[in-house]
Amino acid sequence: MTDQTWNLLLREQLDRHWTGQLRDRLNGLTDDEYFWEPAPGCWSVRPRGTSSVPGQAGTGAMALDLPASQPGPPQFTTIAWRLAHVVVGVLAVRNAAHFGRAPTGYRSFEYAPTAAAALAQLDAEYAAWLAGVESLGEAGLARPCGAAEGPHAARPLAALVLHINREMIHHLSEVCLLRDLYLHTTHTTNGATR
Repeated sequence: MTDQTWNLLLREQLDRHWTGQLRDRLNGLTDDEYFWEPAPGCWSVRPRGTSSVPGQAGTGAMALDLPASQPGPPQFTTIAWRLAHVVVGVLAVRNAAHFGRAPTGYRSFEYAPTAAAALAQLDAEYAAWLAGVESLGEAGLARPCGAAEGPHAARPLAALVLHINREMIHHLSEVCLLRDLYLHTTHTTNGATR
C-alpha cells in the first residue's frame, strides 16, 4: 500500500460521483431553473432587500435568505439556495478553515446572480477542496479537525472528508432532482405549459 491509499479512496468516493453522475447533470442550468420556486415561500438567493425572510446573508448585490433565528422545520429551498449552501457552508468555509482559502461564511460571501456564476463558484470551491484533501496525505487525514469544526474538533480530518462527501452527494442530488421536477412541471408541450 502506498502513502496515499486511504486519501485516494476518500477522494475517489466523491470524485467518481462528481465526474460520473453529477457535474454533467448541472451543465446547461438556466437562470429560470436556478431561481425557480417550486413551493410558496421558498428560500433563495435574490437581489438584496427583496426577500420577505427576516434574515439575509452575504455581501454584494445578491443575498441568501436565512432565518433571523432557528425556526421550526426549514423552508423549502431553490436550486440557487442549495448551490449557495454547498458552495459556502459545505466547501468554502472548510477550504478557509483547513486549506488556506480567504475566510468566508454565509454573511460575508458574495452570492452568484446567475446559474453560470454559481456553477463557476461550485467548480472553483470543489477543485480547491479536492486539492486540499489530496495535500493532507495519509498522516493529515489522522490529524484532528481543530477548533473550526466546533464540537467535532477532536475528530480526525478523515471524518470531515467523509462528512463533506455525504453532504456533496446529498445536496447536489437534490439539485438534480429539482432540475428534473422543473423540466417535468414547467416545460411546454404544443405551446401549453404542463
